[in-house]
Amino acid sequence: MTDEKLAVLRRGPADYEVAAAGASSDTAQFAETDGGWLRRIQTFLNEYPTTVPLLVLLLGVVLFSWISGRTFLHPYNLSLILQQVTIIGTVGMAQTLIILTAGIDLSVGVVMILTTVVAGRAAVSFGLPAEFIFAIGLSVGLGCGLLNGLLVAVFRLPPFIVTLGTFAMIGAMVLYVSGSQTISGRELAETTPSLLLTGTSFRIGGAQLTVGSILLLVLAAVLWFVLARTAFGRHVHAVGDAPDAARLSGINVRNTLLAVYVVAGAICAFAGWLMIGRVGAVSPTSGALANLDSITAVVIGGTSLFGGRGSVLGTLIGALIVGVFRNGLALSGADILWQEFAVGLLVILAVLLDQWIRKVSQ
Repeated sequence: MTDEKLAVLRRGPADYEVAAAGASSDTAQFAETDGGWLRRIQTFLNEYPTTVPLLVLLLGVVLFSWISGRTFLHPYNLSLILQQVTIIGTVGMAQTLIILTAGIDLSVGVVMILTTVVAGRAAVSFGLPAEFIFAIGLSVGLGCGLLNGLLVAVFRLPPFIVTLGTFAMIGAMVLYVSGSQTISGRELAETTPSLLLTGTSFRIGGAQLTVGSILLLVLAAVLWFVLARTAFGRHVHAVGDAPDAARLSGINVRNTLLAVYVVAGAICAFAGWLMIGRVGAVSPTSGALANLDSITAVVIGGTSLFGGRGSVLGTLIGALIVGVFRNGLALSGADILWQEFAVGLLVILAVLLDQWIRKVSQ
């Protein structure tokens, strides 16, 4: 062993204290990077994702009120928009839960339709009491959600592939149970009139609202509270934002994912009840575009397709944006193809904005 190493070993605590006394007491300093006002906007929008959708909604209302005049702003027309987006908004909330976990569900529309077909057949063909019919419809939604959840959370299959498969399977079941036949509102009214309850309308001033549109707002308020004010809601956001970090922090990622898909299935069953009231009948073709429309409402509403950021209130606003643009363009005399063009453009712009906002967290 060299003399230098022996000298180091002979040093006592006093020698170290003397050396420490003469050392610099300065701490490490890191230069803060200020990205300017653009960076601050990114940060703000990342924290409050419903800001842009709300501004777009207000802009759309102002624009079409200027183009169409008093017709657009008439209370009856505004309440009609709310009625038109009732189904999209409800199914969109189920989709929001899935997308918040960084997944996607292509089967929400057919799950909704299957619940209506099963409930309609149970009422007309078997004459079951109303409480059994509602329980059966809810069970169908819960069962479909459980199937998706097990395949995604337990078997770890990609949500896109899983729900694409269940979309085809459940769609086939819709045709099998319904026999490709529509159950009229008259038949439902004679057997189980409560299935048509959500289509009941009433007037408030010049506006005409339905029970279904009011229930949509109630559902949005309940889900907002659950996602924003409960531990389950924080777990949903954490799983979508960083599943590995969520797992290390003690969150049961598998159970959270399973619960999300089951709850989404229950919401689809609820949407089925709203759709029966809205359409006034049970049809295997009603709501055929609900899968894509729900994703449209979620994306335009500011929920990130990569998970972890978004809210059901944003989805409700996104559904209203779709309704406002379609209604406003129709009143202005635009062809229906331009209505769909405008909605598609909004989706692309929303995704581009989401990509730009996500850079603040990278």
